[in-house]
Amino acid sequence: MDYISALVPPVVMAVFFIGVVRVIVKTQGGAAKAKEDAAVDAALARAEGARNASAAGDA
Repeated sequence: MDYISALVPPVVMAVFFIGVVRVIVKTQGGAAKAKEDAAVDAALARAEGARNASAAGDA
């Protein structure tokens, strides 16, 4: 019975890890992908604009 108690934690962790990977893979893309991409593009544009404004103000 010692071998069962020794194998349970790695098996539980493996199942949990596989579940996490499946959730990550399933949530990539889909209907929200365009919305998320637009939010990232907007944030990058704001950061670029702020950097350009500070560079223009320093010159």
